[in-house]
Amino acid sequence: MRVLFIGGTGLISSACSDLAVQHGMELSILTRGKSENLDIPAAAHILQADIHGEPQKLADVLNDSFFDVVVDWIAYTPEDIERDISLFNGKARQFVFISSASAYQKPPMHYLITEQTPLENPYWQYSRDKIACENRLMQAYAELGFPVTIIRPSLTYGLSQLPLAVNSWKHPYTIINRIRQGKPVIVPGDGTSLWVCTWNADFAVGLVGLFGKADAIGEAFHITSDEVLTWNQIYTQVFAALGIKPNIIHIPSDLLAAWDDHFSDSLIGDKINSVVFDNSKIKHFVPEFDCKVTWAEGIKCTIAWFDADPRRQVIDGDADQKWDKIIERFKRAYPPALQIKRIWKS
Repeated sequence: MRVLFIGGTGLISSACSDLAVQHGMELSILTRGKSENLDIPAAAHILQADIHGEPQKLADVLNDSFFDVVVDWIAYTPEDIERDISLFNGKARQFVFISSASAYQKPPMHYLITEQTPLENPYWQYSRDKIACENRLMQAYAELGFPVTIIRPSLTYGLSQLPLAVNSWKHPYTIINRIRQGKPVIVPGDGTSLWVCTWNADFAVGLVGLFGKADAIGEAFHITSDEVLTWNQIYTQVFAALGIKPNIIHIPSDLLAAWDDHFSDSLIGDKINSVVFDNSKIKHFVPEFDCKVTWAEGIKCTIAWFDADPRRQVIDGDADQKWDKIIERFKRAYPPALQIKRIWKS
């Protein structure tokens, strides 16, 4: 099976690259980076071009090739989708678009999310763009027979990521360092909303299992763990993995969003909402899909990965200082927060 990944070197896609090669697929990865600087399977073939800005080089690299499966990991806007339809219509048996579970209705009308849950997110432009991409692809499927399969990941992590509700996405070691320094960490709201975190290698089983399945054409799937935890549990298990008693301060998400627009997107538009995913559909199409790595196990592996190499322990100083300022202002505005923090430390 000939497979093309557009992107393919990120947190989720790298796990899928590894699994595709393990399954004996002929994998090509289109990337603008240089192959010697990328963590990719040795058996993968590198196609070097920037899909967003090098149309002639892209045409030369693809050379009118035909693929059984094309996965675009880095399409975010309808303009990206128009390009993909032009490039791959008639040149791929299956086109896989990586959307986002954040596209589902926010706030949700029902706690259990299925693939039929409406797509509506008035709070996050990223999610609205993904919805627009999905709509355009389904139009192309109906009008042109464009062979799309839509995938909606939720919060997926791996060795190099610690996906807490308040952390630095680019430098996730920041929160580990903060905990070890004895500083309080912010949990949005009261921490009782439900959430799901998925290990990237578990996600890969579901995605790669859909490759080449004709009955997956024209369908959408979310691929997530069945382990459901509150944000309080998610955070306290990180503290437990570090062998440190919890030092948590709860701050209303609306206040966080008022201090920083980023929180309006990622919290109000996503993580403060309780979401539980019904994974019946992906399990029906890919019976071998079964998330084996629990949050408690995965987070220990992540911490060990960071601890193994000091070069990975990069601190986002701006984010750390911002959290200090938010916490200090909240304490001044709401003195009982001091007592709440002592309760969580005990």
